[in-house]
Formats: sequence, structure tokens, C-alpha cells
Amino acid sequence: MPTSSRSSTRSSSSSSAASGRPRKGVLIGVLIAVVALLAGWLSQYAVSGNSSDDGGSGSHSASGNATEEDRSENTAAGDPALLKLARRDADDPFARGDADAPVVMIEYADFGCSFCGKFARDTEPKLVEKYVKKGVLRIEWRNFPVFGAGSERAALAGWAAGEQGRFWQFYEAVYADKGNEKNSFTDAHLHEIAREAGVKDLDRFDRDRASEAARKLLDKDRTEAYGLGAAATPAFLVNGRPIAGAQPDKVFTDTIEQAAAAAEKTGKGDKAGKDDAKSGKDAERD
Repeated sequence: MPTSSRSSTRSSSSSSAASGRPRKGVLIGVLIAVVALLAGWLSQYAVSGNSSDDGGSGSHSASGNATEEDRSENTAAGDPALLKLARRDADDPFARGDADAPVVMIEYADFGCSFCGKFARDTEPKLVEKYVKKGVLRIEWRNFPVFGAGSERAALAGWAAGEQGRFWQFYEAVYADKGNEKNSFTDAHLHEIAREAGVKDLDRFDRDRASEAARKLLDKDRTEAYGLGAAATPAFLVNGRPIAGAQPDKVFTDTIEQAAAAAEKTGKGDKAGKDDAKSGKDAERD
């Protein structure tokens, strides 16, 4: 009996360990997947930028032969394919800053996101004052609602506010109130925000946010973000160079200044960037 008991105990312990291993393996797998998603977003510009030269297979050795200064300049200049995502439409109500500014920052964000709110309240006003008003930076908004139906309703409402020239006032009104984080954004609440933003015609506001055009742009923006590998909000492209999350101010200022210097040196800012974006926009219309 003692021998049998010991055998049974060993067998039970072995089964428990075996059953624990898969669970541990699953957890490790999930963590690896999360890290991979973030790494994919952060390195997207490097992968895309090198693939056109050698299919990606020789990208590491090619960059290894370059000087540190060359690598820094190439990184600051951004990926040409990602640069073309900037719309640079002078009449775009969801952008602020000169259409031909040397640097364009595309912001993929969710009105229900607390970190998007932190960026909007703490960092963006400084960037507007320091760079947008001086013609260095243009900021373009993209809807990337990831927190469910409430976030989608807010995105559609933001589009409708933009149709009356009040998008950025709507943006500021939403993010000024931390209570809007992950909010359900009911019709009554959206009307309240719209009034605060100075939207004059609420009947038109309701029609516009229920329109096919609003839904189409929302889907386009979100598809663009997912296509880049973005998995969370906020996410940014500064002249094709990714920034993930509401980073410290210095991350944005350093990236903007490096991008501006690279654009000036290579001549890829201003008219060249605007013409590339216009070509892409014309092709899309066709």
C-alpha cells in the first residue's frame, strides 16, 4: 500500500505539472504576441523603407555599412510610402497647419481614450504654439475608435462637427472633460459637446453623423491604422516615422525637429510632399 500510494502521488504531481505547463506556455505566447504587435508598429517604417531595395533580406547588412549620421538622417526622413499617407488638403477640416508644412504629424486616436486625452491636453497645445503656428508642422486627425460603440458615435459626431467647421473645437471639448474617457456618448451628450464646440445647426449635425459619408471616412481611417500595425491609441506618424502612445513632450519635439531638418536637407518637404499627396488623392478619386 505505501508503494502504491507513493506511485499515485507521483502520478498526480506529474499530471498537475503537465497541465500547468500548457497554461504557462499560453501566457508566454500571449506576451510574445503583444510585444510583437508593438515592435511591428514601431519598426514599420524601417521594414517598409528597406524592402523596396532588396526585398528585406539584405536590409540589416545594408544599414550596417552606413554611418551613424546616415542612419539618423534616413530615419528622420521617414518612409516614403508612409509619407504619402498625409493628405495635405488645404480644405481638410480635420487638419490644422499649413498644407505645405515640411512636417506632417498624423494622429490616430479615439475620443474615448484617456491617453489620447492626455496628449490633447498636455502636449498638443505646445506643439501647436511652437511648430504649427510657425508653419513647420501640420497635424492631421484620423479616427481610430477602439473602445466600442460609444467611441464610434463620437467619431461620427466629430466628422459632423467638421462639416460645420468646428472639428477642432469639438476635439478640444471632448478631451477637456476627463469624464468622457470610455464614455458611451449618448445623443444628448453629443449634442451638449456640439453646442460647447459652437456647432450651430444640430439638425444638420444629426443628419451628417448618421450619413454614409461619415461612416465611410471612419472605416477608411481605421483600416489605415490597422494596416500600419497600430494596435492601440494614440499612435502617430511624423513624416512617416512612428510614435506609439502619449510619449513625453521631448519625444515629439525631437522627432519633429529631426524631420524638419531632414526635409530641408533632402528637399522632400513643402512642394514635393504636397505634390505626392495630391497625386495619391487624385488617383483615389479616379
